[in-house]
Amino acid sequence: MPLERHLLKETLNQYVEAIFHLTDFMPDHSIERVVPTGHVFIIFELDCFQRKTYDNATLEPIATYKEVWVSGMQKNYISISAHQHSELFVIQFKPFGGYPFFHLPMQDLNDMVINAEELFGEEILNLREQIFNGKTSEEKFQSAENWLLERFRQDKTPPVDLLNVLEKLHNEPVEHYLKIIEGYPKTQKHLIDQFKKYVGLTPKYYQRMLRFNEILQQIFKSKKIEWAQIAYQFEYTDQSHFIKEFKHFSGINPQKFIQYGFQEATNFFPLNKKG
Repeated sequence: MPLERHLLKETLNQYVEAIFHLTDFMPDHSIERVVPTGHVFIIFELDCFQRKTYDNATLEPIATYKEVWVSGMQKNYISISAHQHSELFVIQFKPFGGYPFFHLPMQDLNDMVINAEELFGEEILNLREQIFNGKTSEEKFQSAENWLLERFRQDKTPPVDLLNVLEKLHNEPVEHYLKIIEGYPKTQKHLIDQFKKYVGLTPKYYQRMLRFNEILQQIFKSKKIEWAQIAYQFEYTDQSHFIKEFKHFSGINPQKFIQYGFQEATNFFPLNKKG
């Protein structure tokens, strides 16, 4: 499963987490669960396979996507198709990085997977054609970077006060959450409005998502999991609260998560693995 990443120019790397080109992906399953990470994606298919999203409970198909689509800020897990010999090209925006390129409040895309043409018109299909016809990954990356530079609007970048709050939420322990939020120099309503505009979520919900993903990373690294200790460490009121929250974001309780072998450092988990 070759995966190539591109080093972005200084202007772009402040707002775009990554651009990567995935080729010849050979999954051992046809449906996978994606848990939320706090990112927005533009996804280009380069293999001519139609992708599907599924009802999380029944796993019945609910929508089909082709060519280019956008996955907005997801509050919960989603279920998507996985295909043999997949080739995808992906632009992954930082949690606060979409607005300067999408030019609309990010909360408008919450919980959405949408054909990109509805947001960007013909230009995104033209970009997909350029990426598709690029002879090398580098040529594909250059086409995407040029488009991002053309879309970028400096006047739509997030304010410093908001970036400071986001940085602290990412880097400081969970018990500092209230102190971080209360340290915002303007009103709490203003902070919530800024979060919805640039991130898509409220500060509290965003912090919950960060905490869940931090727990996943700890699970991936640990040889032995002590659930009671994790519940205490991450400031849950009790273990039942932790289990409820884990299931909310992943669709499965933590014990089954381990039993099913979901211990690779990823936010994609197979639902119908063969063998």
